[in-house]
Amino acid sequence: MKAIQTKQFANAILLPEVVKFLNEGKTVTLRLKGYSMRPFLENNRDKALLVKPSKIAVGDPVLAEISPKHYVLHRIIKIEGNDVTLMGDGNLGVEYCKKENIVGAVIGFYRKDRKNLDSTDGWKWKLYSKVWMTLRPLRRYLLAFYRKLWMPIFGAI
Repeated sequence: MKAIQTKQFANAILLPEVVKFLNEGKTVTLRLKGYSMRPFLENNRDKALLVKPSKIAVGDPVLAEISPKHYVLHRIIKIEGNDVTLMGDGNLGVEYCKKENIVGAVIGFYRKDRKNLDSTDGWKWKLYSKVWMTLRPLRRYLLAFYRKLWMPIFGAI
């Protein structure tokens, strides 16, 4: 059996290529990097399945270019005209872009190396999203609890 080789590229190089594939109508599976989507999505463990966005709405997880060659995979928390406000589930601050800078729509996640997709239009994701967004005023404390107490004892969710 041939060994699988893994190569890593800087986001500024990789993600413009991902956008090209999305614009061609292809789907892209992208391994997540960073901690901005905690507590349920983990760095270098989980994957997002992306498509070219057809419509966007508050609550949608999207890939957005927030400045030239600087991309984030975050949730939309507000849309006002052409202005979009984004926030990672594991973040306390927000980021901004224009609607035309939303370059990918997440249609599901592969968590914990599972083969089954957790669809973003399924009941599980919708329930999680509603609860997490409702708890937004407490996010600072919940994330601190998760990072300092939960993870050392139980590991990542």
